[in-house]
Amino acid sequence: MTRLQLSQLAFILLTLSVSISGAHAEQPAEGQAADPTSVIEAAPRALADQTIQKRIEDIYAQIDALAKVDVSVQEGVVTLSGQVSNDAQAQRALGLANRLEGVVTVEDEIERTLDVEGNVIPILDQFAAKLKLWMRAWPLMMLSSLVFVCIAFVGHRFANWGALWNRVAPNIFLAELMAQAMRVAFLILGLVVALNLLGATTLMGTILGGAGLLGLAIGFAVRDTMENYISSIMLSLRQPFRANDHVVINEHEGKVVRLTSRATILMTLAGNHLRIPNSMVYKAVILNYTRNPERRFEFDLGIDAADDPVAAMATGLEAIRGIEHMIADPGPNAIIKTVGDSTIVITFMAWMDQTISDFGKMRSLAIKVAKDAIEQGGFTLPEPLYRVRLEDVSGRLAVPQVGSHPEATRSVAEKENRQKAGAPPNDPVLDVSPDRHIEEMVNDERSQSGDTDLLDSARPVE
Repeated sequence: MTRLQLSQLAFILLTLSVSISGAHAEQPAEGQAADPTSVIEAAPRALADQTIQKRIEDIYAQIDALAKVDVSVQEGVVTLSGQVSNDAQAQRALGLANRLEGVVTVEDEIERTLDVEGNVIPILDQFAAKLKLWMRAWPLMMLSSLVFVCIAFVGHRFANWGALWNRVAPNIFLAELMAQAMRVAFLILGLVVALNLLGATTLMGTILGGAGLLGLAIGFAVRDTMENYISSIMLSLRQPFRANDHVVINEHEGKVVRLTSRATILMTLAGNHLRIPNSMVYKAVILNYTRNPERRFEFDLGIDAADDPVAAMATGLEAIRGIEHMIADPGPNAIIKTVGDSTIVITFMAWMDQTISDFGKMRSLAIKVAKDAIEQGGFTLPEPLYRVRLEDVSGRLAVPQVGSHPEATRSVAEKENRQKAGAPPNDPVLDVSPDRHIEEMVNDERSQSGDTDLLDSARPVE
């Protein structure tokens, strides 16, 4: 062979080897998976529609209410026709058909007959089934009810054990509150045990959850009432006053009648009932006049600017010290309050015992005694002066006349005679004994009313 023929033969052999290698590469090896991106031919649509229709019909055949529903499937579109008793059953049929794989959509052509038999008989059947269930369960229900009643009775008896709660709690109000809480706790315990016996744990959770939400809603609705209730508890623990104490609560003044679970009742100095909510009392500024029997009073007297104020102070204090039941230690005192153009104002202060003397009467008597003593000592009490401007007929200014109040026209002798005469020895005006009338009204009110009083005289006042 020539060289040219040898080269042509080599080219032909190389071409045949490449072709054979390419053919082997296109054929998958035995046991090797095919290319996942390759397209697989789908099953015929008609076969899928028949499968869906057969499956839906088999499902409806097992349900009596849907036995009269006809099914037709074309290209994945399910058409339902026939009759059902009501719309609820129709929606049930539509829902079941939509759940099948391969269904594109469901057309509703079902007729709702709304017949009496189809709507009433299922309800009666359900009622009969539930009645049979209750009849089988009545022994267990009776046992659960008996357990609930027994636990509730034990809680009731335990809550009525007054001696125990009165010993544990610091006052009657808290004792009653703890007893009621124990009663409620036993009721809840009995309900939980009874529901567990019935196997109604789900119902128990629902009841407890509903009770929690209901309690939260009620708490927001009765927020003010709850605040007042809690304030009553705190006041019963604090004991800020006693019955018949003379107190001032904010702007309200009177004597305490009682402290209840809702309000503090006062008897005003005019003899009227005053009820203050405990939420206000707990946050209020309380002034108790009865807590300390010694009480100081003060009053002002003015003298002429030309008089000696120190001598006037000594004269007034000497007169005050002579009043019966006036406290000697600490004794009366006086200070110069202001000095004006024509008047010097002196403030007198003295202490008295409220248990044996009335505050208002004692202060009134001290003012009278000090005033009389200062006047008898030759000191002049200031009187209002008036300057009168007069003009005669010709329009000339007349001589100014300076005068005083008509009281000033009275003669000095007339004043001295009146002061010397004084008041009768048994004049009730000079009686400084305490007025017990309001106190008697409070005691009478406390003895007649049956309301629970949270004030406990055995506990210390805060």
